[in-house]
Amino acid sequence: MDAALPSQTSMLTTTLEEALRAIVKEEHVRAAAPHDAFAGVQPQFVVEPGSEQELAKVLKLANESGIAVIPRGGGTKLDWGNPPRRAHLIVSTARLNRVIEHVWADMTVTVEAGCTLQTLQKALAQHGQRLALDPLWPDRATVGGVLSTNDSGALRLRFGALRDLIIGVTLALPDGTLASSGGKVVKNVAGYDLPKLIIGAFGTLGVITRAVFRLHPVPKATSTISCLARDLSEAQRFLLAIQDSKLAHSALQVRCVAGAPPQVDILFEGVEAGLTAQAGQLKSMLAPALLTDPGPVVWKARGELYSAAKGSESNCAVAKISVLPAGIGDALTTLASLSANKVRCNAVVQATGIGCVHLEGEPGTIAPVLKSLRAEIERTGGSLVIAHRPATMPPLDAWGDPGDTLSLIRAIKRQLDPAATLNPGRFVGGI
Repeated sequence: MDAALPSQTSMLTTTLEEALRAIVKEEHVRAAAPHDAFAGVQPQFVVEPGSEQELAKVLKLANESGIAVIPRGGGTKLDWGNPPRRAHLIVSTARLNRVIEHVWADMTVTVEAGCTLQTLQKALAQHGQRLALDPLWPDRATVGGVLSTNDSGALRLRFGALRDLIIGVTLALPDGTLASSGGKVVKNVAGYDLPKLIIGAFGTLGVITRAVFRLHPVPKATSTISCLARDLSEAQRFLLAIQDSKLAHSALQVRCVAGAPPQVDILFEGVEAGLTAQAGQLKSMLAPALLTDPGPVVWKARGELYSAAKGSESNCAVAKISVLPAGIGDALTTLASLSANKVRCNAVVQATGIGCVHLEGEPGTIAPVLKSLRAEIERTGGSLVIAHRPATMPPLDAWGDPGDTLSLIRAIKRQLDPAATLNPGRFVGGI
């Protein structure tokens, strides 16, 4: 469906609306409002299916009608990735928000994609358990959105990535199939490991409807200690020394604020006696560096950088970087050098080498800094993905060089979504 064909668009809109209402009932279909627009694209309708079966039928209808679908959970990361080429229908998972089954004895949970992380964690906490995951904005971010954007925070260091926590998933494919992999299988898609395939795919392969996770106990106590480094080289040494030690830390990060020395934060979890012993060992190892107890607020620093860039008037950009753990200091030094006297930069990078950088300045100045930083990071095998950019910033692909994997990614896209119904253009290589 093209904007150049207004008469066909009008006919299709009327027909589509009637068909959508027949699937999900009248009150769950509405015309898209201005606040539903994103990345400069205005959808036509918003539909909220109440079951996996309804969602699958909606996708099949859209696929057969040749219209583009944008899956939406909490809407917290719609500005991530490239703008879609088309966006006619938003399919919201707001009504798919149940914690379906918490098997606390086996430490697993099955949850619908529209459930927020905060709601899920509260349900799990009743049995002293948690999903060991700390994504951005847990009060609004949904399970499906977190999986689709591969959003994990500092706890990834100890408990692994989303791929390590998920053990099953169900998603609706554009042809109306409900496909599952892992626990409680409905239908398998032969040859594909669905949980690993859909994580970070930005909803371009299917719409997640539910997921099964392995869980961990809620710690009895936590403690955060920060260490003030003289420069980035020392911060890098601290990171590597802590990682090479026998400390049982759950999270480790370096924070860089423009005009201030870098700080290294370490999170301990366990019982009080263990935390005291860990803190003593850390002080002995890093002496005579200045150690402070800032409290858990430092683990919100990543979210603060993303939140600070929100807003149509913001002259800020945020990018997710991924480098080797031993190259964190070099990447941050490069960032400081490129942005000197041009833009103001802040950064939070986890010891895994994954982090975010926040740039503030004139949009025309931010773009070349991001481009040069990406080139340097990619040269050493890393990546830089733009999560947010000023509206007036010169065009710059969100993803960068996909390398040799692009042909494989495109082949999978053709197999599962041959009509490019889902999020067309938002993912790597314009997929």
